Amino acid sequence: MNKIEKVSKLIGKYFTLAIVFWVVFNYFLPKTSEWVVPNVAYLLGIILFGMGLTLKLQDFERIAKRPFPVIAGTCAHYLIMPTIAWVLCLVFQLKGATAAGVILVGSCPSGTSSSVMAYLAGGDVALDVSIETLSTLLAPVALPGLLLLFAGKYVDIPTFSLFLSTIKIVLVPILLGLLVHHLFKDKIEWVTKFLPVVSQLAILLIIGAVISANHADLMTTQTLLVIPVVILHNLSGYGLGYLFSKLIRLRTPQRKAITFEVGMQDSSLGATLAMKYFVPAAAIPSTIFSIWHNISGSILAVNWKNRSTNDEAAKMEKKGKTAVD
Repeated sequence: MNKIEKVSKLIGKYFTLAIVFWVVFNYFLPKTSEWVVPNVAYLLGIILFGMGLTLKLQDFERIAKRPFPVIAGTCAHYLIMPTIAWVLCLVFQLKGATAAGVILVGSCPSGTSSSVMAYLAGGDVALDVSIETLSTLLAPVALPGLLLLFAGKYVDIPTFSLFLSTIKIVLVPILLGLLVHHLFKDKIEWVTKFLPVVSQLAILLIIGAVISANHADLMTTQTLLVIPVVILHNLSGYGLGYLFSKLIRLRTPQRKAITFEVGMQDSSLGATLAMKYFVPAAAIPSTIFSIWHNISGSILAVNWKNRSTNDEAAKMEKKGKTAVD
C-alpha cells in the first residue's frame, strides 16, 4: 500500500512534466493511443466514479450550512469562464469547431486539479471541494445551455443529447461512487489511496487519445492560435475569480479556493464531449487547457504558499522584536 501511495505522490509531483512528455510522445507516435479514442467516455467515468467515492454526506451538509460562498463561487465559475471564452473567440476571430472547442472547455465544471492547487496554496480546501461538487452536479444543465447560448452560431449544438450524455458520463458515476461509499464506508477506505494514480493515468490516456485523433491538424495556424487563447482564458479566470471573491469580502483562504475553482476547468470532460459530438479538432482546446492550467496552477499555488510563509515569518520576527523592546 505504501508503494502505491509513493507512486501516486511521485506522479502528482511531476504530473505536468508527465503530460508534456505524453503529448510529445503521442505526437511522434500517434498510433500509440489510437485504441483509447473510442473509450474516452469510460475513462472519464472512472475518474468521476473515484470522485464520488471520496464524497461523504457531510460534504453536502457543509454546503447546506454555509451555502453563500459555495453558490457564489459556482455562479462565478459558470458566468466568468464561458463569457471569457466567447469574448476571446470574437477577439481572435476563431471559427467553427475551434471556437466551439474553446467555448466548450469554458462551459465545463471546475477541474479536479483545483482542490490540489487550493491545498498547496493554503486555500480553503473544503470550500473548493464543495464548489467543485456543485458545479459538477449542475453540469448536465449548465453545459448544454451555455454551449447553445455562446457557441450556437459556430456549430450545431445537440442540446438534448449533450444533456443526456452529461448525465450518463458525469452524474451517474459520481452518484454510484457516493452510493458505494455510503454503503461500505470504512471497508473501501483503502481503495481511495489508489484513486489519485488511477485518475492521473486516465487523464494521460484521454490526452493521448486527443493528440492521436488530431495528429494531422496539430500544427495548423488555427490550432497554434488556440495556445494564446487558452493561456489568456485561464489567467483571466484566475484574475476575475480573485477579484469577485474580494468584492464579496471573503477571507484570503476562500479567495484562493474560488480563484482556482473559477480558473481551472474539467478539461477531460471537454475533450470527451468534443470527440463525441463534434469533430476531433474541437478537443484540442481542452487538451491544451489541461496542460497549461496544471502549469499555471502550480506556479500560482507555490507563489501564494511562499508569500504566506514569508508573511508568517515577518509576523513572528515582529513579535520577537516587540517582546525584546
